[in-house]
Amino acid sequence: MPSGHRPRWSRSRTGVRSIPVTTEPVGDAAPVGDEAPAGPGVDLARAEAAVREFLSAIGEDPDRDGLQDTPGRVARAAIELFAGLHQRPEDVLARTFEIDHDEMVIVREIPLYSVCEHHLLPFHGQAHIGYIPASNGTVTGLSKLARLVDVFARRPQVQERITTQIADALMTHLDARGAIVVIEAEHLCMSMRGVRKPGASTITSAVRGLLRDPTTRSEAMALLLGGRRG
Repeated sequence: MPSGHRPRWSRSRTGVRSIPVTTEPVGDAAPVGDEAPAGPGVDLARAEAAVREFLSAIGEDPDRDGLQDTPGRVARAAIELFAGLHQRPEDVLARTFEIDHDEMVIVREIPLYSVCEHHLLPFHGQAHIGYIPASNGTVTGLSKLARLVDVFARRPQVQERITTQIADALMTHLDARGAIVVIEAEHLCMSMRGVRKPGASTITSAVRGLLRDPTTRSEAMALLLGGRRG
């Protein structure tokens, strides 16, 4: 963890622990930008031709200086932006550890970047995840929760669906006894077009299992959202 950043631990009456996510890279870095190789299921030639046609359709000249290489760049960028289409949550959560821990684990402030399926414009924000491990104390690595966010975010999406998918994946693939997910995001389809309200934040939540109990849910929500950076 970088110097000057200490974990903030909170404990409720039910023994809930709050563990903030760090800003360190998670695992091996994927190729980025123009160096990204073709991914599974991505037809680069077809995507490039489609971008070129789109530029023509809006009245641009795809052969002018500044746009000649744009179709290829956009096609290669799509490999990263939509990588989640070719990834499975069960693979991300396959490695687990039995540490005899039966209290809730929370990872907050996980950066989230996705693309709105309605306008193909970005939305970005943070995901906050908490779950109560299976009865045998099985947990997954904290970095796997960050990767799980990417699996569902890196595809054409809506925020409500991402929230639900993350919670359901924790229940299904970790046998969690409870799960709670809160996502806060700004949508550029609201900021730069339509109503044009930059800075507006959309908050969605999904709660499963034991965390549906009103008291436990309130405590978990307070830990997920309390003490955030201003």
